[in-house]
Amino acid sequence: MQHDAFFHWRHKDLLDVDQLTREELFHLLDTAANMHEINERPVKKAPVLKGKSIVLFFAEPSTRTKTSFDMAGKRLSADTFALAKSGSSLQKGESLRDTALTLQAMNPDVIVLRHSSSGAARFLAEHLRCGVVNAGDGWHAHPTQALLDVFSLRRVWGDDFAGKTLLILGDAAHSRVCRSNVPLLHSLGVNVRLCAPRTLLPAGVENWPAEVFTDLRRAVAGVDAVMCLRLQLERQQAGLLPDLREYSKRFCLAPRHMELAAPGARILHPGPFLRGLDLSSELADSPQAIILNQVAAGVAVRMAVLFLLATRQDATPNGEC
Repeated sequence: MQHDAFFHWRHKDLLDVDQLTREELFHLLDTAANMHEINERPVKKAPVLKGKSIVLFFAEPSTRTKTSFDMAGKRLSADTFALAKSGSSLQKGESLRDTALTLQAMNPDVIVLRHSSSGAARFLAEHLRCGVVNAGDGWHAHPTQALLDVFSLRRVWGDDFAGKTLLILGDAAHSRVCRSNVPLLHSLGVNVRLCAPRTLLPAGVENWPAEVFTDLRRAVAGVDAVMCLRLQLERQQAGLLPDLREYSKRFCLAPRHMELAAPGARILHPGPFLRGLDLSSELADSPQAIILNQVAAGVAVRMAVLFLLATRQDATPNGEC
C-alpha cells in the first residue's frame, strides 16, 4: 500500500466534512484509493493497524455503516470491538460521558460513534484522548457517507467536479447525509440542487448553497447525477406527507425523469433504499446506478479514515479535532 509519509494529518477526530481543507480531502481520497486496491486483492488484508484497537459504539441501529467500519478495521489488521446501546451501560442509565470514559480507560485508539443526539460525537471528542469518528449523529452529520459519495463520483468524473450539477432528491429535512453532502459538494464546485415536498425541506434551506425545487421534472433537467434519499417512513406519523402514493407519483425517481438528465448521468443512494418510493426498481438495477459501488467505496473510505486517525503521530490529550 502506497502512502505519503510526509503528509501531516493534523486531526485527532473526524466529526464533519467542514473540518477538512481541500488538500486534506484529496489526501484522504487518495489514501482511500490505495485501500480500494487492497480490497480488490485475493487476500484483502494489510498489517498497517496491527496492535491497534477500534471500538464501534453504535447507540442507534445500523447495518451498512457498522459492518463497513468493522470490515475496514479488520482488513487493516486492527482489533475491533462492537458495542450497541442495548449491550452497554447507557441502557442502565449511565451518561454518554461516563460510558466513554470507561471505554477510554481500556485504551482504544479510535472510537466510532453513532448516536441519536446531534453533537454527541463532538462531545466525546472533547472529553477523550483517543480519536473519535462520527458515524452519524442525529440529523446533524454523516461525514464518512459524504466522503464515500465523493469517492464514488470521483471514480466516474475524475477530479472534474467543478461545474457538475447534482440533484439530492427526497427527505432532506431528516437527512444527516444531505447535511454533510451539500457543503462538501459545494466546496468542490458542484452545483447542488435539492428537490422534495415543502414539508420535507430543512428549516433555513434558503440559506444553503443549493437551488431548491419542488417539481422533480424541473429539478432533474440537465443534471450529471441524482442522489436519492430514503423516505423516512417513521416520520409519516407526524403528518408531513398526506399520502405515500402521491409522494411516489411526484418524487420517486423513474426512467422518464432520467431522460431529462445529462447523458451518462449516474444515480446514488446512501441506503437502505425503498423501491417504488425513493427510486424505481428499473433504475436501481440499471447501469446508471452506482449504489453498490458506494457500498464498496464505504469500506475503502473508512479504512482510510481509521488509518489516518490511528497512525497520527502527534496525538495529544487535547488534540485538535
